[in-house]
Amino acid sequence: MKNIASLIIISIIFTSCVSQKKYQELETLQTNTKNNLNSTSVQLNTCKDEKETAITNLLALKDQVKFLKTNNQGLINNLGNLTTLSQKGAENLEKSLESMKEKDIRIQKMQDAVTRKDSVTLALVTSLKGVLGNLNDGDIEVNVEKGVVYVSISDKLLFNSGSYMITKRAKEVLGKVAAVVNNRPELEFLVEGHTDNVPIKTETILDNWDLSVMRATAVVRILQNDFQVSPERMTAAGRSSYIPLFDNDNASNRAKNRRTRIIVLPKLDQFYDLIEKGMESAQ
Repeated sequence: MKNIASLIIISIIFTSCVSQKKYQELETLQTNTKNNLNSTSVQLNTCKDEKETAITNLLALKDQVKFLKTNNQGLINNLGNLTTLSQKGAENLEKSLESMKEKDIRIQKMQDAVTRKDSVTLALVTSLKGVLGNLNDGDIEVNVEKGVVYVSISDKLLFNSGSYMITKRAKEVLGKVAAVVNNRPELEFLVEGHTDNVPIKTETILDNWDLSVMRATAVVRILQNDFQVSPERMTAAGRSSYIPLFDNDNASNRAKNRRTRIIVLPKLDQFYDLIEKGMESAQ
């Protein structure tokens, strides 16, 4: 009890020793300190939240970086593949262009060969028309069909009716034709006999087939024996009445259908030789 009483007395004395103003200042300081402490606690908690958010974002960014690195490597690999493909594509394109160029050269050479062949044909037609035109005879025609030269001589100029014996007038014509073909030994030709559809049968002629062939061979023999045309260059053929120019319904048309044609045959081996030589010169 004595001790308690002493403490009370001391407190009273101490309290009485601190002024009221000082006390208020201390109390204000305490209040401010508590407020600062509370504010600091709030800021600390906010920093903790921000730290956790930052850590979460950092982990997400790390995942993104890892993903991007993986994709980047894939892109690099794809780029390498694309580069390889582009190189192959460029090589294939270059090969295609070279192939097209070679084809263009071949086509040009073929066109040149055709042009040369056409030039030979034109020269031949000009020569034939030059020598046969002087005869001033409507029974002789020289024309070109699909690059082939045809000399058509009417029946009445070459033969007597129903005969395969060559007339003197016909020999004059055939001599002029022979002069042209002998100047062009590279040419081959077909002598083709045609009749109308009127049946014929004699002691020496069986039918129109027989007559057309005999007339063709008669022309060939004259060219060979009288005008020294090489027989290896000639072919004789009979077509009977089956390739008419006109309907055999009147005498005028039948006369036009009775004819002998000399067909200059294109020598395909020479034509191909021209192309092959062109190809060789293009290499």
